[in-house]
Amino acid sequence: MEIKFNKYQGTGNDFVMIDCTGEASLEITEEVVQGLCDRRFGIGADGLIAIYEHNSYDFEMRYYNSDGSRSFCGNGARCAVAFANKLGLIDQQARFLAIDGEHEASFDGTDTTLKMGDVQQIEIRGEEYIINTGSPHYISFVDELSTMDIVDFGKKIRYSDEFTNDGINVNLAETVERSSLSVLTYERGVEDETFSCGTGVTAVALAYAVKEELELDFEVKIKVKGGNLKVRGRRKDEGFESIYLIGPATFVYEGTISI
Repeated sequence: MEIKFNKYQGTGNDFVMIDCTGEASLEITEEVVQGLCDRRFGIGADGLIAIYEHNSYDFEMRYYNSDGSRSFCGNGARCAVAFANKLGLIDQQARFLAIDGEHEASFDGTDTTLKMGDVQQIEIRGEEYIINTGSPHYISFVDELSTMDIVDFGKKIRYSDEFTNDGINVNLAETVERSSLSVLTYERGVEDETFSCGTGVTAVALAYAVKEELELDFEVKIKVKGGNLKVRGRRKDEGFESIYLIGPATFVYEGTISI
């Protein structure tokens, strides 16, 4: 079977995009996802995103990690918005459905601004934080990011007795200057470092806002291996609302592949 695909990336976080609207159809199995995301024998990507029509939304996105597991992905959602624009499903504004519920976004041709879900609960463990921003994240602030091995550190946390069953994404963050951070991320499902993680940088920004007691409305700039992102948010009681992930979502190429 031959299928059409598009390749997108958001600050180095790359995705195979499949159009499943209209007459297009594809049975997406773990085997299909793993094959298409394989960097040696497939297209190669951190994950796969299928776009479907929906009666109540502009579209529905279904995100699959490269191992075939399901989750929400912030960078993937931003790329899904850009892809939906290319498909003619949206213009500059989008309201769409993902595994964690409804999202809103805007697309200006370069950057995509994605509204994330509200965060009600943050677990603080000294200098470490656990926050769910659509996917669960473990955040640790360090003094010298360049001395850290994110894969080794990430595996120790992700496969610890506490997290081995459900998994958790692991982030290391270093403060560069006030409200400006550098971040490395180990992603469950990919089981390796990725160049960027949207839900991860969002979680890091919220943890930083708690740690540094940022003002009611704040913006945090974050540098990842694949580029630069921004997170805006508003503190509400012990949590956060009006959370936005902002950054580029870039078309790479399109093609066909036999599966």
